[in-house]
Amino acid sequence: MSDNSGRKGMRGGAGPVAIAAVAVLLILALLSMAACGERAPAVFRRADTANPCPRPANLTGSEFNAQETGIRALRRAAFRGDFFAQLELGGRYAALRATDKNLEDPIESSVWLAMALANEDGFAPINRVERGMFGGWRPLSKYDDCRAWERQNAYQRLNVQLSRMTLTEQEEVRDRVIYVLSTQGADGYRTLARLHDALYGPFGEPQDNLQAREAIGRGSGRDRRRGGYPAALNLFQRNEVDAYLYNYLAVQTGDVGAFVLMKDFESSSPGRAQYSGFVETKARQWVPPFEFYPNDAPASGVPFSDESRPRGDAYEYALSRVTELPFVHVGRAIRYLGIADRAATRPEDLSKREIESLEAVLGHPMEGRLSYLERVRAIQLAAVNGSSEAQLVLAVMYSEGIGVPPDYARAYFWYEEAARQGSPEAKFALSTFFALGVAGVADQDKAEAVVMRIDSALAGFAPSVARLQAVLSQVSRSQQRR
Repeated sequence: MSDNSGRKGMRGGAGPVAIAAVAVLLILALLSMAACGERAPAVFRRADTANPCPRPANLTGSEFNAQETGIRALRRAAFRGDFFAQLELGGRYAALRATDKNLEDPIESSVWLAMALANEDGFAPINRVERGMFGGWRPLSKYDDCRAWERQNAYQRLNVQLSRMTLTEQEEVRDRVIYVLSTQGADGYRTLARLHDALYGPFGEPQDNLQAREAIGRGSGRDRRRGGYPAALNLFQRNEVDAYLYNYLAVQTGDVGAFVLMKDFESSSPGRAQYSGFVETKARQWVPPFEFYPNDAPASGVPFSDESRPRGDAYEYALSRVTELPFVHVGRAIRYLGIADRAATRPEDLSKREIESLEAVLGHPMEGRLSYLERVRAIQLAAVNGSSEAQLVLAVMYSEGIGVPPDYARAYFWYEEAARQGSPEAKFALSTFFALGVAGVADQDKAEAVVMRIDSALAGFAPSVARLQAVLSQVSRSQQRR
């Protein structure tokens, strides 16, 4: 009897256990079904499991014997803000594939990794599934999840690369990122504002973004113990004045949304609005770090192509006016660059080989036809490489809106560069800037204007000589009246 009662007790105890086991199995089955097409529930997965996003077809392929074509296509897409093209370039220039060893360039790799991290397409939710009350039980959408992994991987690689660079090399990375973003209009300036705003993550993402928290050492697991990614974190220093500046530059593009965001910026923190007068003056003097993207030819022999193409009606109109520029200035720039041995006075004076050589230097397809943009780029490239004549011509182009949109800050910059090399015409132009205070670029400074005109006149520039004689005669008359 005792044996039977014992068996009954065992059978009675086994029932609830079996039921509990079946319930657990059912819960696991339901969870796996819920995750169909999604990532597995967070509680059952390893956080460091590689989960890259599938690349679009046009970004993949071995490109055997067509590496240059592939790289230039990627760069054009990356300049237009393609998140995956930026990631892919970061990997190509890091030589992650053996076939890309000839492309290895840590500075260029870091530029595109930073661009990808700052790209809203990398962190803005696309198809997020809300999590339940127990945190990680409900999965994220697969696309949001793989982008998070891509950004975490990009943070790690960028941090490693920057930590191995000198301060000068890090500054080169920063300047190139600023230039690329400055070519993207209001969107690019708003991104630059977020990069400098302490209310956002290190690369402009929301502060509560997981990758942002890991970067500043507030993540979990290994990243917290490691103290985050200090090199990546310090690429852009937080500065309220710079954040305000880029918001202001976004407004200057005519974007209505930028104006609303700038007002939000002013009211988001006490005291920010007090910078407005200072920032307005600074914005009028601001110029991008480069005239156009540095067209360096790395050891691979594949030059960086010229992706900073003019966009918008203002650019197109300015470009159409390049025919007003005497062609001899283009010819002299091409001669200065060592492409031709004489200064052509007409486009037809240049041979097809000379035009193709210029296109190769600029990173353009070698078509043998000199475009309006290539005329402008020839003068810009000669100016960047030290031709005082090209610097003066470029300054006039910016002053008059010929070939490039009017930009007095940029004009002033190139007048200064030419004046440093002793150009009397540039000194006369600068004296006009100082005398008139053009568009806030230079405050009115009559004394500085006179000094500039005297220097220009002593160098023999006729307009300055005539102006100086008029000033001296006026002084003589005033002395005689005394």
